[in-house]
Amino acid sequence: MKTTTALTIPLLSLFAVTSLAADPRETITLTGKNLSAWKGNTGTWKVVGDAELGRKNPKVLDTKGGTGVIYNGPKKTCDIFSKYRHGDAKVHVEFMVPKSSNSGVYLQGRYEVQILDSWGVKELRHGDCGGIYQRWKDGKGYEGHPPKVNASLPPGKWQTFDILFRAPRFDKDGKKIENARFIRVIHNGKLVHEDVEVTGPTRAAHFSDEKPVDSLMLQGDHGPVAYRNIRITPLDL
Repeated sequence: MKTTTALTIPLLSLFAVTSLAADPRETITLTGKNLSAWKGNTGTWKVVGDAELGRKNPKVLDTKGGTGVIYNGPKKTCDIFSKYRHGDAKVHVEFMVPKSSNSGVYLQGRYEVQILDSWGVKELRHGDCGGIYQRWKDGKGYEGHPPKVNASLPPGKWQTFDILFRAPRFDKDGKKIENARFIRVIHNGKLVHEDVEVTGPTRAAHFSDEKPVDSLMLQGDHGPVAYRNIRITPLDL
């Protein structure tokens, strides 16, 4: 659903300000020397120095020693959740997938911006890279949002998401009074979503409820993927 113009204009103006100026609050970095920013079971995720398209097999990623990149290898593993729990936020993510691979970034562990090898795709759907994934009920999908343009780079290239997210709102009794909203999603410098409201968790979310704050989730059970420079800046939108 779309919001009213009266609400949209100041929010988009705020995006312009926050994307150009430093926010006074601390930015939380989720990638670095180890997996300490992620809670619980991290499966076979590991920290490496860099990644590239597999030299012998384009459906995997080859990695180099070092730190700064978190990597999910050729075997599917678990999804991981950040210890930091965010509400309204500016989120920067850098990612790489090999040929035909699939992952996703879930704001608050519930609302997915899809990651997929969508290089060269002409007819975009919600399941393509940069799409806001569909919801699911009674065996049917609904409310998916394809990206406005295909901004995908070839497999094995580092790509970026810059997401401005407004968390759902609740009254004093815990009743939801406003849905979550992707104010903007920028994929590799191109606008792919603007002012998109989601009425609830998207498909494959781990939770059916909604909260004012919760963890960022990275999908690990769909294929190889690497992430670096994941940063969350808390905001009041």
